[in-house]
Amino acid sequence: MGTKHYIIVALFVLIALLACLAGAAGYGMYLWAARDLPAFTQLTDYRPQLVTTVYARDGQILGYLARERRFLVSFDQIPEHARQAFLAMEDHTFYEHEGVDISAIIRAFFVNMQHGSIVQGGSTINQQIIKRLLLTSRKNYERKLKEAILAYRLQSYLTKDEILTIYLNEIFFGAGAYGIEAAARTYFGKHAADLSLAEAALLAGLPKAPSTYNPFRHPEAAKERQETVLRLMLGLQWITQEEYDAAVKQPLVYTSMPDPSWGLGAYYLEEVRRLLLEELSQEKLNARGMLLEKYGADALYESGLSVNTSVDLFHQAAAEAALRQGLEDSSKRRGWIGPVGHIEPAEFEPFLETQSARSAQVGEWTKVLVIKKLDHGLRVRMGSSGSELNGKDMAWAPAWRRCTPGDVLMARVTANDGNGHLELELAQSPKVQGAVVSMQPRTGEVLALVGGYDFTRSQFNRATQAHRQPGSAFKPVVYSAALDAGFKTTSVIDDAPVTFGTWSPGNYKDRYSGPITLKTALTKSKNVVTAKLANAIGIKRVIRRARALGLEGEFPPYLPISLGAQAISPLNLCQAYTAFADGGLTVAPRFIRSVQSSWGVDILRTRAQRTRAITPENAYTVTTLLQNVVQEGTGRRARALDRPVAGKTGTTNEERDAWFMGFAPYLLTGVYVGFDDLTPMGKGETGSRAALPVWLAYRQAVEQEYAWEDFPEPPAEYSPIEDLMVASLTPGQDFLPLFPQQERRETAAQAPAQDEAATAAAREAVLKRIF
Repeated sequence: MGTKHYIIVALFVLIALLACLAGAAGYGMYLWAARDLPAFTQLTDYRPQLVTTVYARDGQILGYLARERRFLVSFDQIPEHARQAFLAMEDHTFYEHEGVDISAIIRAFFVNMQHGSIVQGGSTINQQIIKRLLLTSRKNYERKLKEAILAYRLQSYLTKDEILTIYLNEIFFGAGAYGIEAAARTYFGKHAADLSLAEAALLAGLPKAPSTYNPFRHPEAAKERQETVLRLMLGLQWITQEEYDAAVKQPLVYTSMPDPSWGLGAYYLEEVRRLLLEELSQEKLNARGMLLEKYGADALYESGLSVNTSVDLFHQAAAEAALRQGLEDSSKRRGWIGPVGHIEPAEFEPFLETQSARSAQVGEWTKVLVIKKLDHGLRVRMGSSGSELNGKDMAWAPAWRRCTPGDVLMARVTANDGNGHLELELAQSPKVQGAVVSMQPRTGEVLALVGGYDFTRSQFNRATQAHRQPGSAFKPVVYSAALDAGFKTTSVIDDAPVTFGTWSPGNYKDRYSGPITLKTALTKSKNVVTAKLANAIGIKRVIRRARALGLEGEFPPYLPISLGAQAISPLNLCQAYTAFADGGLTVAPRFIRSVQSSWGVDILRTRAQRTRAITPENAYTVTTLLQNVVQEGTGRRARALDRPVAGKTGTTNEERDAWFMGFAPYLLTGVYVGFDDLTPMGKGETGSRAALPVWLAYRQAVEQEYAWEDFPEPPAEYSPIEDLMVASLTPGQDFLPLFPQQERRETAAQAPAQDEAATAAAREAVLKRIF
């Protein structure tokens, strides 16, 4: 009995000792793993990468900017059946365990031991969040131990609902979608709050292997995965048999919520993106007293900003359509380049089988196959649809008569009856490029900006990045300087050949008119008169006027500058012309109206940046001259607008560049057309023929939005002090300047009425600042 007693005591001591050693080892492992654990700040102050949304002036979405396409939703915005679907698939004991599921870990341990490597995890949702946000995804036991410790501690910092909300906003669903809201938009074209049980179950099956179960590419695998989720929910008694059956039978329609990004207004969105990168720099924001967690690209692509812009999508669509049509027309005037390819008869059917006539959209470009040449045109096929290209409609391309069966042509769909019968027209993608800028001269708000024929073909923004010679569109700058130098619109200059040193300017087609007034000279765009005028007042005076109007560039002091030899961007030239449209005040182009953080806090608000460049009298006189250009000169096509309009054409040597700058008091629009490589556009491709029709098509589309308005006469008496007075008299200015060092300046005629006491006080304050 004694021996047995000693054996039992010894065993007990041994077991106790082993337990102590195991505990000590476990505690040692805990201390070892916990020695460099990250803090929980990133979770307790959860701020994931969010999409920055760029809005048009009416609240429509222009586009999204982001590295991860994620839209944050709250716990209450996620349906209960959606939350349960994810829990059933990932962690059905989520609301029961303390952050770590021991049974799941043990099960995974034995599976991994059996395979000799880590092939299965027992991670809870807590652990998955820890792994994604605080640790690496590397599979080893040290990371798993750290993960378990942090997952357990997480319960002390966040509630279960908060943890689940973070998880559902963070996980990746494939197709560029991060979080359940982005996934709902990507796969079902709806918000997470509107997901049905069947749809939520499908999404719950994606995170494990988003590519494998992508419903767009693998619908059968996605459906099978969805049914697995539903069976798990049924087994857990979270749904009834009836709900299960209904969800399994529900047809799944996969569609994405329309993403406007880089479609309509792509060039505008790109310019806004570029400006935001500049304005969100740490240097600029700190200078304004703004302290953010992220700056520059990180702030733009990760902070979920709301950016309100000046773009009017109706104007933008009209401008894009006008420029595309104008460039296509210009291309046609240079003739048809011919078929884009040729195939042999054996290749006809394989080629046509790749096309679908039923899905062809009106306005869409497509390749068509010539089947037979007719006396009056060509018989062609697109997919299963046969059609004819009428010879009369191809008068611009007489080379169509040389087409043979097997030629592949570019065509545009003009009609589709829905049954596969198409009407087509021969088309040609232009190589010539162009730009349109349209802005409000009083506020600087850019309503539309187009930088080329097709953003998908070329992201180079010709409205802002291209610097081309404006030709005669620069002449108003010369005339403005001459008026202040003592010349009058009735002053006479001899329009006759002249030579200045080695330079001999000439008129278009070498036509000369003899002695003519400045008014007639500008109306008929006489180069020689402009050069003589610049020589008379001095080219440096012209350059000073160009600088005062805000024109950028080197401007070397040579007379050819007077005829637009200095390269300028279309946007910059529009800025200069605002002085003529708005009583002598230039205004900086304004793309961004405001920027708010994801919490709705103002980061940036802009206002009109107006500067006195010329006197109201000078601006009015130049505008009157430019009105005459429209009524009687090179801008006559613009008379079709039947509104008070002023404008000026511009054409450079060999028709390399064509311009038209036209404005009314409420809207200024500039158009440029030309090849990127400076190739001549061909005889007759002047500003009047190549650029003005684009301007007119756009303005005719949008003019209905504006009441008839004539150019106001300048005030009887004007003093430069009034510009400063108005800046202090204008109430309600709660905007922060985009460039704080510049002051807002307006004409007295535009300032609201003030009572005499306030006016006197403001005048005194201004005088104190001046003197």
